[in-house]
Amino acid sequence: GQTPMFPRIFGHEAGGIVESVGEGVTELKPGDHVLPIFTGECGKCSHCNSEESNLCDTLRINTERGVLLDDGKTRFSKNGQPIYHFLGTSTFSEYTIAHAGCVAKINPAAPLDKVCVLSCGVSTGMGATLNVAKPKKGQSVAVFGLGAVGLAACEGARMAGAGKIIGVDLNPDRFNEAKKFGVTDFVNPKDHNKPVQEVIAEMTNGGVDRAVECTGSFQAMISAFECVHDGWGVAVLVGVPNKEDAFKTHPLNFLNERTLKGTFFGNYKPRTDIPSQVEKYMKKGQTPMFPRIFGHEAGGIVESVGEGVTELKPGDHVLPIFTGECGKCSHCNSEESNLCDTLRINTERGVLLDDGKTRFSKNGQPIYHFLGTSTFSEYTIAHAGCVAKINPAAPLDKVCVLSCGVSTGMGATLNVAKPKKGQSVAVFGLGAVGLAACEGARMAGAGKIIGVDLNPDRFNEAKKFGVTDFVNPKDHNKPVQEVIAEMTNGGVDRAVECTGSFQAMISAFECVHDGWGVAVLVGVPNKEDAFKTHPMNFLNERTLKGTFFGNYKPRTDIPSQVEKYMKKELELEKFITHSVPFKEINKAFDYMLKGESIRCIIRMDA
Repeated sequence: GQTPMFPRIFGHEAGGIVESVGEGVTELKPGDHVLPIFTGECGKCSHCNSEESNLCDTLRINTERGVLLDDGKTRFSKNGQPIYHFLGTSTFSEYTIAHAGCVAKINPAAPLDKVCVLSCGVSTGMGATLNVAKPKKGQSVAVFGLGAVGLAACEGARMAGAGKIIGVDLNPDRFNEAKKFGVTDFVNPKDHNKPVQEVIAEMTNGGVDRAVECTGSFQAMISAFECVHDGWGVAVLVGVPNKEDAFKTHPLNFLNERTLKGTFFGNYKPRTDIPSQVEKYMKKGQTPMFPRIFGHEAGGIVESVGEGVTELKPGDHVLPIFTGECGKCSHCNSEESNLCDTLRINTERGVLLDDGKTRFSKNGQPIYHFLGTSTFSEYTIAHAGCVAKINPAAPLDKVCVLSCGVSTGMGATLNVAKPKKGQSVAVFGLGAVGLAACEGARMAGAGKIIGVDLNPDRFNEAKKFGVTDFVNPKDHNKPVQEVIAEMTNGGVDRAVECTGSFQAMISAFECVHDGWGVAVLVGVPNKEDAFKTHPMNFLNERTLKGTFFGNYKPRTDIPSQVEKYMKKELELEKFITHSVPFKEINKAFDYMLKGESIRCIIRMDA
């Protein structure tokens, strides 16, 4: 239905960085990360001021307009001949120009090559379900068309908790892909000799609760409407039809209390709503963020402090910590928690909290932070709440290991598992964290310390940390928890899991003794893992706990751990097996991958 206009630069889904702004533009500045949107939000018209509409009077989509609004001219040309704009975006170009009202400013840490898909199709489909169809938890939803927009509609249904999601498409190859988006049933209209709305009605005892049409076919639109249940069914039209199409249905379908709605861009207001969708992406999952300066275990000396920082001064010796302690929140004020509301670990955040910007760059391009520390750098910057001030006499190349792994493992045993003198402890995983857990058990006076690992070479090293027995699950034809139960007359008193394997987590819990056994989980699992055990294991008076950074508060507790080292109450040297200059950092990774090192010190001054 569009009027041909050539030559023209197409493209309307994109992410980019503002290069410059025109006169009078105040809400954007050079360097801002943005998503250009094919429709806009002036913020002044009746639609923009309505909570029910996103159809801006001034900036709504116009497929015919190939010029800018302010002067009716194009900004593209070649050899003096105009090249027209497309949807106010024209993103198939390294540089483009857009109305400020059609640009959504987003979190600069968000990867543009991922969130760019929110600038049209994904938001359109997801919003059609979440904002317009609004299925309730457990309801059924049919989605017509399983392209990008339709799959996004399915994802919206999944997020809403739909009990049944029926995908309708003429291509049977789409079904397997659609399962990833929550689709439970697939209907191909070509497989049936009756209208697809009748097929769906039969599948769902009278019709689905909600339907979303994402094809643009007027026949699919009719089917989507006629397949919803009378009394409460809602159908939403998303696809763009041909110019001459007509929607036809019997008026009784409406009178029988079905509702038909249309939506545009998922009812999202571009500048108001899309930034929050980006934030939802940033809060979910582990987002790759590059370039980035890694490193999170270190010791250093304060070079300078920012405005308002009073607890630190230049020259102080410190350990930067990957989590923090604001000292004000409910967690910081609790004796039972170290999970600071403000400064707890955030693997996604690549910028500083105060202004959402990075302090690293190269040739004008941002380099992102990691865990708020980025210690693989001679100079770094950290929040004052994530820095523990320590005794300046303490050797930084020794006590630096307290800033993550050693404290995490040792604290898991001493602060959380809390074995009594003479009790038995099993530790799963004999890397640095696991050996620190063993060391904690030794310091607590455990009578038997069982090390569990798949690498038999670890046992001799583990003896230095108090391990008395070694179990390799590969040496047995029964679950390792049964092996340990047989070794300990019914189970160990305490178990600490330091691998991140959900199987090891289950084994650690199921190997503790009924009546008093306590298991503590330390390792970080994969995103989709699930812990499964029989409820009777709890009812038989076993306890399962989790811990983070060994339950140590960074600024309050770590300095006292350094003092224990200084008084020779704590051995750290045995954790340090290698040391290399920064220029040979790859050797450190080789040692780690081969299982040859526990901790390798990277020397910045060498």
